[in-house]
Amino acid sequence: MAVLLDIKNATKRYGHQVLLEDASATITDDGKIGFVGRNGAGKSTLLRIILGEEELDSGDIVRHPRLRLGYLRQHDPFLPGETALEFLIRDSGQPDWKCGEVAGQFELKTAQLQGPVGKLSGGWQTRVKLAALLLHEPTLLLLDEPTNFLDLRTQILLEHFLRGYKEACLIVSHDRAFLAATCDQTLDLSHGKLTVFPGKIDAFLQFEKEQREHVERTNAAVLAKRRQLEDFINRNKARASTASRAKSKEKQLEKLEVEELVVDAPTAAIRCPRVSPRRGPAVRCRDLAVGYPERTVADGIDVEIVHGSRAAIVGDNGQGKTTFLRTIVDSLKPIKGEVKWGHGCDVGIYAQHVYTSLTETDTVLGYLERAAMIGTKQQQILDLAGAMLFRGKAVEKKVKVLSGGERARLCMAGLLLGPYNILVLDEPGNHLDVETVDALAQALLAYEGTVIFTSHDRSFMQTVATNVIEVKDGRVVNYIGDYSAYLAAVTKEIDDAEAADGGRTASRKPPPADRVGKTATAPTAKGETPRNDRELRRELSNLERSIAKLDTEKKQANAAMLAATDPAEALRLHTQLTAVTAKLAEAEERWLAIQDQLGAE
Repeated sequence: MAVLLDIKNATKRYGHQVLLEDASATITDDGKIGFVGRNGAGKSTLLRIILGEEELDSGDIVRHPRLRLGYLRQHDPFLPGETALEFLIRDSGQPDWKCGEVAGQFELKTAQLQGPVGKLSGGWQTRVKLAALLLHEPTLLLLDEPTNFLDLRTQILLEHFLRGYKEACLIVSHDRAFLAATCDQTLDLSHGKLTVFPGKIDAFLQFEKEQREHVERTNAAVLAKRRQLEDFINRNKARASTASRAKSKEKQLEKLEVEELVVDAPTAAIRCPRVSPRRGPAVRCRDLAVGYPERTVADGIDVEIVHGSRAAIVGDNGQGKTTFLRTIVDSLKPIKGEVKWGHGCDVGIYAQHVYTSLTETDTVLGYLERAAMIGTKQQQILDLAGAMLFRGKAVEKKVKVLSGGERARLCMAGLLLGPYNILVLDEPGNHLDVETVDALAQALLAYEGTVIFTSHDRSFMQTVATNVIEVKDGRVVNYIGDYSAYLAAVTKEIDDAEAADGGRTASRKPPPADRVGKTATAPTAKGETPRNDRELRRELSNLERSIAKLDTEKKQANAAMLAATDPAEALRLHTQLTAVTAKLAEAEERWLAIQDQLGAE
């Protein structure tokens, strides 16, 4: 286990804002690390420092000689008219077979590879950029919010790849489900300090909660003891017979100290508009066709959404979710058919682009005053602004100085100050941190109006959605089942496709040099006699059981080590954990080798 990156005593400030203060952390070559922290804590800044795009004010970042960084680019690096395959070959310098092999891991098939990459949807272009990134064979992947704007299928494909990826990863994400599926360590940036936790995000959050509660309980006990001693001293220090005892108690009192509890940044307390619940259909679509003059995206749509429901619009990127939403709110005219809203529906809209259309010279308060319904008192506006983290003089900030997350919260606050009994939300969680997304989900659960929304955040979807509408292959239909059932169906579809393909791995061997279709000889371990498929599959089955057992042992040893308070016991458990981890890695390597043999035969 080599140290790829060693951050030592790092300090970084912007004016009076301290992002890093004497912070240290180590990233090893076997780490898959989820990088978490509140919006504005400095996560993206640290990534830029690691990439060499910014410098520390003080401190050092020591890089291993074999460190090769891979960073998911947000801009489009494509040339006009080039195909996806041409881009991958040009960008990576790898042969076409290798580019096709890696692209296949993201289900980029002939249709996507041979056509102009510029005509692919944003989600498919992201898949192409991910493939290009991996073709450079980085030893440390840096992924900054990789699930933003990725559809469910692409998220699952990326998860599958990262779980099998043998190099290190540092992943910034607000999506807890994604972090839980891909990362076995957690790096937290809070109050300028970096903390490496040897466990998954859920275990880290639980550990953090327990630590806070422990400090609170200890402080409460100390304060109670203080009051008891102070009362004794006050009653006895003036009496000669008890003065010496009072003096002794004063010395005890001096030794009692409370532990400082670092206060987290305030969490948004979101409240939805208070509306009267309604019954019956909120919106009906009859024989509806949506799209554009040159192209119909979906037709034959007969969908009804009833009042009080929270309807999740799902489907792969490019299938038409946003087109459907734009049509039902009348920002895009239907090609044919009708959209009919129920009587008394007042629709409020939050779209992906809304926070980019704010007037730069507006102040936070000025925008909210105009967005609020007539008769809203200024104190109500200030209260909601404060709940969305615009407190004190922050309401005087100009829009032009706000971050993307702050603009998103401002637009959401403006929407929630309105009288709307229907909320149409297109990706409401993008640019919001985990705590704010959680607060929004809880507010929507309490809302008595109707919600129609899209989101790529699975935790948010599972919390909020009461029913699912799927946009797929030119159709829009009510999905039979809840979001959990939809998630399971998509996951099974991907698993089945991968199983039919023989189990893709990043370590497949190239085809023979003559490339005339001859069968390559299946590789075997040194000194091993080649075996038939049946024997290999039997060993594969045994290995899978061993891997599952070792994985359970690893989790149990890790949990026990974190809970241990005795240093000797903690050291014993660490030794046990290291041994189990080594056995697990050996079993997984053998599993991959057999998969290669079966795939080559």
